[in-house]
Amino acid sequence: MDQRLGVIGIIIEDRKESAARVNALLSQFGDLIVGRMGVPHKERGISVIGLIVEASTDQLGALTGKLGMLPKVRVKSILV
Repeated sequence: MDQRLGVIGIIIEDRKESAARVNALLSQFGDLIVGRMGVPHKERGISVIGLIVEASTDQLGALTGKLGMLPKVRVKSILV
Protein backbone atom coordinates (compact mmCIF):
# COMPACT_ATOMS: atom_id res chain seq x y z
CA MET A 1 0.00 0.00 0.00
CA ASP A 2 1.08 3.55 -0.71
CA GLN A 3 2.31 5.27 2.46
CA ARG A 4 1.49 8.98 2.66
CA LEU A 5 2.32 11.70 5.16
CA GLY A 6 -0.58 13.02 7.21
CA VAL A 7 -1.78 14.85 10.30
CA ILE A 8 -4.39 13.74 12.83
CA GLY A 9 -5.97 16.14 15.32
CA ILE A 10 -7.64 14.63 18.40
CA ILE A 11 -9.70 16.49 21.00
CA ILE A 12 -10.50 14.64 24.21
CA GLU A 13 -13.41 16.26 26.03
CA ASP A 14 -13.25 14.09 29.16
CA ARG A 15 -9.73 13.00 30.07
CA LYS A 16 -10.79 10.70 32.88
CA GLU A 17 -13.22 8.81 30.69
CA SER A 18 -11.30 8.51 27.42
CA ALA A 19 -7.57 9.34 27.69
CA ALA A 20 -6.44 5.83 28.63
CA ARG A 21 -8.38 4.31 25.73
CA VAL A 22 -6.98 6.88 23.29
CA ASN A 23 -3.43 6.13 24.45
CA ALA A 24 -4.02 2.37 24.12
CA LEU A 25 -5.16 2.80 20.52
CA LEU A 26 -2.22 5.06 19.71
CA SER A 27 0.11 2.40 21.09
CA GLN A 28 -1.52 -0.25 18.87
CA PHE A 29 -0.92 1.96 15.82
CA GLY A 30 2.45 3.24 17.04
CA ASP A 31 4.31 2.09 13.94
CA LEU A 32 2.37 4.69 11.91
CA ILE A 33 3.16 7.63 14.21
CA VAL A 34 6.13 9.81 13.26
CA GLY A 35 5.55 12.48 15.93
CA ARG A 36 3.12 13.37 18.68
CA MET A 37 2.31 16.48 20.69
CA GLY A 38 -0.23 16.63 23.51
CA VAL A 39 -1.47 19.80 25.18
CA PRO A 40 -3.97 19.99 28.06
CA HIS A 41 -6.26 23.03 27.88
CA LYS A 42 -7.17 23.32 31.54
CA GLU A 43 -9.47 26.33 31.19
CA ARG A 44 -11.71 24.42 28.76
CA GLY A 45 -11.23 21.04 30.40
CA ILE A 46 -10.03 19.34 27.22
CA SER A 47 -6.83 17.76 25.91
CA VAL A 48 -5.56 18.22 22.38
CA ILE A 49 -3.27 15.71 20.66
CA GLY A 50 -1.59 16.34 17.32
CA LEU A 51 -0.06 13.42 15.42
CA ILE A 52 2.15 13.29 12.36
CA VAL A 53 1.64 9.94 10.66
CA GLU A 54 2.93 8.01 7.68
CA ALA A 55 0.18 5.62 6.63
CA SER A 56 -1.99 4.33 3.83
CA THR A 57 -5.55 5.57 3.55
CA ASP A 58 -6.76 2.21 4.91
CA GLN A 59 -4.46 2.40 7.93
CA LEU A 60 -5.44 6.01 8.63
CA GLY A 61 -9.12 5.10 8.34
CA ALA A 62 -8.69 2.18 10.75
CA LEU A 63 -7.04 4.38 13.38
CA THR A 64 -9.32 7.40 13.06
CA GLY A 65 -12.42 5.20 12.89
CA LYS A 66 -11.57 3.49 16.18
CA LEU A 67 -10.67 6.81 17.82
CA GLY A 68 -13.89 8.40 16.59
CA MET A 69 -16.00 5.67 18.20
CA LEU A 70 -14.67 6.53 21.67
CA PRO A 71 -16.98 8.64 23.83
CA LYS A 72 -16.15 12.35 24.04
CA VAL A 73 -13.33 12.09 21.46
CA ARG A 74 -13.32 14.09 18.22
CA VAL A 75 -10.92 13.35 15.37
CA LYS A 76 -9.98 15.04 12.09
CA SER A 77 -7.30 13.90 9.67
CA ILE A 78 -5.62 14.75 6.39
CA LEU A 79 -3.18 12.90 4.13
CA VAL A 80 -1.01 14.58 1.51
